[in-house]
Amino acid sequence: MSRIALLVLLPLLYLSVEAENPYRYFNWNITYGTISPLGVPQKAILINNEFPGPNINSTTNDNIVVNVFNNLDQPFLLSWNGIQQRKNSWQDGMPGTNCPIPPGQNFTYHFQVKDQIGSYFYFPSMYMHKAAGAFGGLRINSRLYIPVPFDDPADDYTVLIGDWYASDHNTLRRRLDSGRSIGQPDGVLINGMNKPNKANKPLFNMEPGKTYRYRICNVGLKTSLNFRIQGHTLKLVEIEGSHTVQNIYESLDVHVGQCYSVLVTANKVPRDYYIVASTRFTNKYTHTATALIHYTGSKKPAPLMLPPAPTGVAWSLNQFRSFRWNLTASAARPNPQGSFHYGQINITRTIKLSNSVGFVKSKLRYAMNGVSYVRPSTPLKLAEYYGVAARVFDTKAIADMPPASPQIKLAPAVVKGNFRDFIEIVFENREKSIQSWHLDGYSFFAVGMSGGQWTPASRKVYNLLDAVSKHTIQVYPNSWTAVLLTIDNAGMWSLRSELWERQYLGQQLYLSVVSPARSLRDEYNMPDNARLCGIVKRMPKPAPYT
Repeated sequence: MSRIALLVLLPLLYLSVEAENPYRYFNWNITYGTISPLGVPQKAILINNEFPGPNINSTTNDNIVVNVFNNLDQPFLLSWNGIQQRKNSWQDGMPGTNCPIPPGQNFTYHFQVKDQIGSYFYFPSMYMHKAAGAFGGLRINSRLYIPVPFDDPADDYTVLIGDWYASDHNTLRRRLDSGRSIGQPDGVLINGMNKPNKANKPLFNMEPGKTYRYRICNVGLKTSLNFRIQGHTLKLVEIEGSHTVQNIYESLDVHVGQCYSVLVTANKVPRDYYIVASTRFTNKYTHTATALIHYTGSKKPAPLMLPPAPTGVAWSLNQFRSFRWNLTASAARPNPQGSFHYGQINITRTIKLSNSVGFVKSKLRYAMNGVSYVRPSTPLKLAEYYGVAARVFDTKAIADMPPASPQIKLAPAVVKGNFRDFIEIVFENREKSIQSWHLDGYSFFAVGMSGGQWTPASRKVYNLLDAVSKHTIQVYPNSWTAVLLTIDNAGMWSLRSELWERQYLGQQLYLSVVSPARSLRDEYNMPDNARLCGIVKRMPKPAPYT
């Protein structure tokens, strides 16, 4: 290359390295509207008049800017299920990190989908708003120069499945506030519908011979669902941001809060076929939703007989054990494990969380380690940032191990974590119903699950090589599940039951991770547009991190 050519090229190379990552802007109006997904008109929460809400389609390291206008008659927040918000819990959108958006006002979320790929969703995090809608898909595509372990699909489809209640979200909230359960759901939806419309309009189209990607997320309130496509197999390629060993399945159990990506090839007789989502682990009822896939150019209707769902817990447990991380695949960063392997790191702390249910003053409450969370008027993150945490919460309120007494106490439960510790969290379920748990701000290695109670000897069955890195995990009845993670993301992070009545009635806590350095290297300053409420509303702003 000539000297002149090099001088011309160098500025271009510099710009390509220094250029800021792309921005994607969204303006969302949050309003009430009337929908009838189960044939009964009911009030829903719409985003730009859409139910479900619009998809966010982004690429690794994009900046997402969402201006949310709250036109409801209640405070409102959105959270981003699985988005790690590196150094930026200010954008997490949970009541423990953000003051809600008052009626008639707006707030602009600004976050970067840093070093992530995969399938996620967003949802409303206040009250029982999730029972009324305002959820939608959020996908993060890999950058062009980082290959994925499969060919580009002919198209990429988001499939939001979940249980659904015909009751108004305010009615459900009043039931919980009065000390009762919300009971069983009234049906199941696929992208906001229970079954094909009267015109049998297909939800998706496929051309014969081509392969398609389906991103399946369970956005429901309390019920695990089995997903299957009539006559077709599912090649699993990604779970919650991790590429997987590409096993073939007839169907997949998708637990509340979880997302899976599968490849489906249109290699069957050209006609219509049913997508099916049906309830699992519900002995007293079964609900099913269907949608149509149409082969381009065909005129044959779908077969009437739907594929059956699997039965039993053992089938689901064995399926989970078959999931493996694809260690040879690139991701948002090549070689996601870097120069180490999680199975070779010494555990510095074990937190064992046991869920329980009981009554406090004759009202139903759910708890973790005997503590049922109550939300203070000041978000926990703001209290911590302003130096008044002791006036809002006590990190000694909840212990690392379950108490001997079954008594439930009410408190804002916060676990204080040591920055960059490698910890083990064990979820122990002593109840007869399946549970699902999610941790904001992180992904963790789901290393093991089995029946009975966990003991240190249970570590002998851990998968310390290729467990899938994910952010939501199920715990089967009378069983335990263990996860490992490095708590290196400073902030205040929600660890909660994804079963929404349990979360609403106390089955959640927050993980406080503080960097001793108070440095911008580890955490961003509170954004200028942050809303203030509670005891910090009129306090002077703390000195910024440097």
